[in-house]
Amino acid sequence: MNGTAGTGAPPTGAPSAGPPSAAAPAVRTPPPADGAQGAGGPLRIVRLANFVAPASGGLRTALRELGKGYRAAGHESVLVVPGDRASDRETEQGRVITLPGPLLPGTGGYRVLTDKRRLTALLEDLAPDRLEVSDRTTLRWTGRWARRARVPAVMVSHETADGVLRTWGMPEGAARRTADALNVRTAHTYARVVCTTEFAEREFARIGARNIVRAPLGVDLTERRPALRDPSVRARYARATETLLVTCTRLSVEKRPGTALDALEALRRRGRRAVLVVAGDGPLRKRLEQRARERGLPVVFLGHVLDRTFLGALQASADVCLAPGPAETFGLAALEAMACGTPVVASSSSALPEVIGSSGATAADRGESFADAVELLLGRPETERREGARARAERFGWAAAVAAFLDAHEAPRQAAVRDHAWESAGEGAREDVAPGRPAPAALPGGPL
Repeated sequence: MNGTAGTGAPPTGAPSAGPPSAAAPAVRTPPPADGAQGAGGPLRIVRLANFVAPASGGLRTALRELGKGYRAAGHESVLVVPGDRASDRETEQGRVITLPGPLLPGTGGYRVLTDKRRLTALLEDLAPDRLEVSDRTTLRWTGRWARRARVPAVMVSHETADGVLRTWGMPEGAARRTADALNVRTAHTYARVVCTTEFAEREFARIGARNIVRAPLGVDLTERRPALRDPSVRARYARATETLLVTCTRLSVEKRPGTALDALEALRRRGRRAVLVVAGDGPLRKRLEQRARERGLPVVFLGHVLDRTFLGALQASADVCLAPGPAETFGLAALEAMACGTPVVASSSSALPEVIGSSGATAADRGESFADAVELLLGRPETERREGARARAERFGWAAAVAAFLDAHEAPRQAAVRDHAWESAGEGAREDVAPGRPAPAALPGGPL
């Protein structure tokens, strides 16, 4: 392994430590650095993520697909996540190490990595060439570790800080000030911050950050396709004369799943025979089930769907997919539905208007507005709306996403495949998390 991108300098144009300025110039996405696409050896890319549960959706998908892409490009991918016990195994996305982490109360199964000493020891043992962190709050300290270790590190922004704070009930002004303070520290701590959409970039543009890289996520266009549409799956939940609505989301406050129920109620009040299937689980499930019963709404709660083939058939068989989350910075579940040929109604407060384009519809964060958008989509010829959704999704393949993330790491898009003896052992669990492998040569430079 080598450190082809090390420079020994902090990110050019990182924001000052002073207060955020409303007049800060717009962010410019830096071009790939010299050598990012050229010759270079394979790298060990260590990825850290919190808030990953067995029932997680979009984040788990993104981590899996990026890891698979890094491996296909010849790099070594190591993912470290919290769990109920320690484990170390080989998977399709590379090596996955689980460290014990406590459950967060009220989150429906989320765990976090809280043992800094143990995680620090693991990072030192792994000796990464690159560090990628998918948690901008509880794991932000790892950026300081990376600077001390002279390891180029990136933070992936999977949600807007002010958006999440607002969904938790913080007033808009306070949420913005808190988010700005958090983002200033984040931009200083990491060599680069990866944002998946222009929407996600805005809060960093607001503070004048210059080390921002745009890297969209993607969708598996083979696994998700219109041919998955299954009349038997549709008939399980809706009659021929009914409109089948689907929402695939975590049932938690920041996702605003109640908006989907409000939209269903508004549609039925108008005389449209509609039903809703909810694929996903979370701390709000019991409350939402009670609301549906009290209002006499035809809603089926499936919980977390492990069978991805069935989930694809459900998405492909629906008439419209609802994506009510106002703080989404990309929206993988919505993109999967579009790849299946199902148009999406998304929150206009989120990044999804960028993703769905004119093939879908956007709505204010109210049930009536979502109902209006559903009616708008259903007013289009079915073939037109389904073909339009698929065509839009085809702009977001995982190959392009992986290439953009590798460029953010200044990692070669193709590198010689590693020849470690441990790889020949195939998939399986290890008894401990100490890798016991020789560390790579020290990096000649520091952060990107």
